[in-house]
Amino acid sequence: MAEKIKKIEELPYEVAFTELGNIVESLETGEHTLEEAMALFERGQVLAKHCAMLLDKAELKVKQLSDDSLLEFRGEE
Repeated sequence: MAEKIKKIEELPYEVAFTELGNIVESLETGEHTLEEAMALFERGQVLAKHCAMLLDKAELKVKQLSDDSLLEFRGEE
């Protein structure tokens, strides 16, 4: 149960994405009260933003790491 209480900002991408998928599946069942569904939806929104931020950071890092290599490669042509 401690996993669910963990702050979203501390979750690695894979864990956050898996939880987001579980929330989507759970909401699709329609078996929740309105309050439960709203709480799940809110957590899902935060998880989605967290995943997007982590992907953006990873993309930026890849671009930064590959820019030098790409410039060197283009220069050799």
